[in-house]
Amino acid sequence: MNAKFTLPAILACTCAAPALADNPAQLVLRDGFDGRDFAPSGHLYYRDNSEQKAGTIEFQSEVKRSGTGALKLSVKPLCQPGQENCSERAEIWERTKYRVPYDQGVWYGFAVKFVDPIPSGDHRYLIAQWKREIGPKAEGDFSPFLALRLNNGKLFATVETNYVAPVKKHEPENDKKACSDDETPVWFRSDTNQMRALVATDDNWSESDGQEFTGCTDAIKIINRGNKLPRPASGWIDFAIYSKPGPDGSGHIEIFANNKWIVTVTGHIGHADHGLGKHQYFKFGPYRAADTTIWTLYYDDFRRSPRCTDVLSDPSLCPMK
Repeated sequence: MNAKFTLPAILACTCAAPALADNPAQLVLRDGFDGRDFAPSGHLYYRDNSEQKAGTIEFQSEVKRSGTGALKLSVKPLCQPGQENCSERAEIWERTKYRVPYDQGVWYGFAVKFVDPIPSGDHRYLIAQWKREIGPKAEGDFSPFLALRLNNGKLFATVETNYVAPVKKHEPENDKKACSDDETPVWFRSDTNQMRALVATDDNWSESDGQEFTGCTDAIKIINRGNKLPRPASGWIDFAIYSKPGPDGSGHIEIFANNKWIVTVTGHIGHADHGLGKHQYFKFGPYRAADTTIWTLYYDDFRRSPRCTDVLSDPSLCPMK
């Protein structure tokens, strides 16, 4: 791990670290990244392994959303062009024993700020992702069941689940709306027993940005709440997200950004393959395939709670108290 610490040794939170309950999902976790290390109350860590050799973590005080500091995460070019199965990451993880059971719902909050230059290429960039634990007997590479992504300089969110037979295919030459109101655009990947749905975008998104979503599904439902995701260049973006996987059709996701309700997603969310673990987990930070530039993001105000009112900065907006 490449680390630089620029703040004095101060506590990041005045609250005491919560005791580990029988169910970690009931704990309230927080970290404002105001010290020179992770706060005990947040139970986060930087995973220092070979996948993160391109990453740099810095606790710094020059750029922050609140408090006295924020986390600076960067990745530099490391993978060779065209190198397969190589990624560049600087991701922060939840500690294993504090992960939430896969069949339970929990609220997450965090703020992110993009640094210029914002990547604008047709490429794979992730800023946050939610996954299911993968056991040693699992076969395959499982995508995050929820991810906040960047492509062509535009922000969007996707939901992944096991493959469900398609309703129909898009007809690109048809000027009519490709999917009906009760269907969701999806990228079918039957060869991996997965499919990826496009569930939210920023207001700069165009049809050409989502060319891989060539199908429609009624296994995932979206309620559009009348707001788009903020643009990456808009400054600090404060997310509040409810995560409850349900590959059997019981899944439920809520996405808020800057106190605006973006979407509700229900239905088939997540994976149920043999060998997968019993918990979901969240990680955030820049993650991409091989690239040729340095990519930097700032993060602040991490929180996790079973209650929306602990996470959404305007509790009056909470759909579930």
